[in-house]
Amino acid sequence: MSSLPPALDELIEAFALLPGVGPRSAERYAYSILKRDPETAKRLAGAIDNLHGNITYCKKTFALIPAGQDYSSLYTDPRRDKKMVAVVAEPFDILALEKTNAYLGTYHVLGGLVSPIDNISPDQLKIKELVKRIDEDKVEEVILATNASVEGESTALYIAQQIGKRPVKVTRLARGLPIGVDLEYADQITLSRALEGRQSI
Repeated sequence: MSSLPPALDELIEAFALLPGVGPRSAERYAYSILKRDPETAKRLAGAIDNLHGNITYCKKTFALIPAGQDYSSLYTDPRRDKKMVAVVAEPFDILALEKTNAYLGTYHVLGGLVSPIDNISPDQLKIKELVKRIDEDKVEEVILATNASVEGESTALYIAQQIGKRPVKVTRLARGLPIGVDLEYADQITLSRALEGRQSI
């Protein structure tokens, strides 16, 4: 039985549900909120409460967009080259590439990577939608910008196989990205060089 008040225990348990947050970190987060002004807690609770109802996915790119929109501004912007598509695993990978200011194409978010260990199969990802989009938008280049990991490599290979003999250039980010480093944590210079040095596969 815990010696803490139930309300604090409940908050600690909630924080512990987040990936990468262990018991000690959950306790620190909860106690930090308790020590702050009650308005801080209300603001945090309000932001979490509003999250799911105010965010949706772009119908074309599957990027995160405000509820009520159909398409991402990175897709509808006329300055963006719709014939060039960078394929990424997760929505936050887009932010990493955008910070380089070196890419003016569009994006396609898979929603994860093929991972038999985690029971994630190709059918659970937005790969069929990508192939359909290649045909509809007459895409000329697909940049496979998945992580340099076993899952990232196998997902890229599977996508290349699904694209098949379509008249589209399929490239992979150059190996400026260290093995095992997630795209969202790579620095801007490394990402810029990786974009510039992408290679056909």
